[in-house]
Amino acid sequence: MKILQTIFVIGLGSILLACGQEPKSDLPEGEEMSNLEKEHILEKVTYADSVNADLLEDTFKGSARREAKAIIGGNEIRINYGSPGVRGRVIWNGLVSYDQVWVSGSHWATAISFSEDVMINEVNVPAGMYGFFTIPGRKEWVLILNRVYDMHLADEYEESEDIVRVSVKPEILETPVQRLTYEVELNSDNAVEVSMAWDQIKVKLPVGLK
Repeated sequence: MKILQTIFVIGLGSILLACGQEPKSDLPEGEEMSNLEKEHILEKVTYADSVNADLLEDTFKGSARREAKAIIGGNEIRINYGSPGVRGRVIWNGLVSYDQVWVSGSHWATAISFSEDVMINEVNVPAGMYGFFTIPGRKEWVLILNRVYDMHLADEYEESEDIVRVSVKPEILETPVQRLTYEVELNSDNAVEVSMAWDQIKVKLPVGLK
């Protein structure tokens, strides 16, 4: 399956954090960034890629903020997420509990946006930004798009705000993915799959284009 130009963007925050400095914003003097803006500054992007390629040992205890983006037929799909590392830990039914709503990343909610309307599980999803949550299970996962993305972890998650839910079977990977990674993969001319891989598990959200 061909992976569409998934671009991991290096933000200003990544450069400054690599130097041990705090990330700066482009806000006017005297104005402060919101917690949401602070959480979505991209950092340590090349570090996470290097760890996944076995070029570096993963010694960073934090979670890099990363972004995947693809433009297909004029529809820009963007996923902004926290990327924790395995670092020798038990992930599934360990660090991440089965049968509980998970933020599908770390810290602030994973945010997925579409510049144009899409179809997911026969539900019309208007262009906009959504929170992407999951309910991991041993044999089946539930993938969720929720109206609320400005949220720390899943602390304020409410099922009543769900736009759509999709049940999928997890794929078992032969080679573990050390740092949680999202990609946008081409499925057909009018459909893509948003995939999330971490450790030895990969799940895919089918997205129909219009």
